[in-house]
Amino acid sequence: MHVPDGFINAPVSAAAGVVAAGAVAVSLRGARRELDERTAPLAGLVAAFIFAVQMLNFPVAAGTSGHLLGGALAAILVGPCTGVLCISVVLLMQGVLFADGGLTALGVNVLDMGITTTVVAYALFRGLVGVLPRTRRSVTVASFVAALVSVPAAACVFTLIYWIGGTTDIPIGKVFTAMVGVHVLIGIGEAVITALTVGAVIAVRPDLVHGARGLTAPLKLRVEGELVDVPAPQPVAPVAARSTRGIWITGLITAVVLAGFVSFYASASPDGLEKVAADQGIDKKAEEHASKDSPLADYGVKDIKNARLSGGLAGVIGVGATIVVGSGVFYVIRRRRTAEATVGTPRTGETV
Repeated sequence: MHVPDGFINAPVSAAAGVVAAGAVAVSLRGARRELDERTAPLAGLVAAFIFAVQMLNFPVAAGTSGHLLGGALAAILVGPCTGVLCISVVLLMQGVLFADGGLTALGVNVLDMGITTTVVAYALFRGLVGVLPRTRRSVTVASFVAALVSVPAAACVFTLIYWIGGTTDIPIGKVFTAMVGVHVLIGIGEAVITALTVGAVIAVRPDLVHGARGLTAPLKLRVEGELVDVPAPQPVAPVAARSTRGIWITGLITAVVLAGFVSFYASASPDGLEKVAADQGIDKKAEEHASKDSPLADYGVKDIKNARLSGGLAGVIGVGATIVVGSGVFYVIRRRRTAEATVGTPRTGETV
């Protein structure tokens, strides 16, 4: 659903950019509360994983494909504020390096794909886990529903933005029907990917899933015919550190394999927005991307003729660039939180 340059006029694109910038600023402050010494290193990995999975377009209808948006997945794994930042980093990398999503439309894309999906998904997720049984399975089910709804919600927001500032005169009813219809189907794929990923992480490290904290039922043992809670193990710092490194390495390898190898088999059909834009005439005033001459434009390495090698190498570079930029951002946020906590801590001998 990457909106290219030329779909939305300059004033509305600028206004969307201002709103997106404000939301990112708020998210920067909110992420300080969400990130700790365990989860901060994983936030960059989440961004890189979402970048990789977004390369895997899956067919949803004749001549149409879809891909993960990732807002729900990021919000549930690392928190809504950190999730907005993860998607923003991904969109920035895609726009600058790969000419995917317009640069003047970056604010529109962050508002639509980042903020809308994250806010809608996390609000629905929290509502569901509040009424469902407090189990790990409930968290996975809530993840599925939240992700499913977040995609047509983003389609609705795009339709609203297009109604306000679209550059072509198309009946808004047709745009709404086409966008929501195809993105409901894409939402099913989004929901499956999100639920599988959240479920996999919960199975090995539920403490690292932001949306599962305090919600999962404790482990139980049957003693003399009765179920009793298993005492929580005392945390051991070196073990926790090794375990976090293990899941980080596993996630990175998975992202590299998906972007570098599996992406070659992704659907080549246009995604939901591209298909609707072509069918309805929304793309009549589309503009060339400012980064069209990038050596990585269109997810291929310039001057490498072998399509498999070119696309795979571009995917690996994208994963690397995203994890470096994302990890850098979250490292700075974490350092600022630590510095603020240090300033607020009284020195030895001082009274509060």
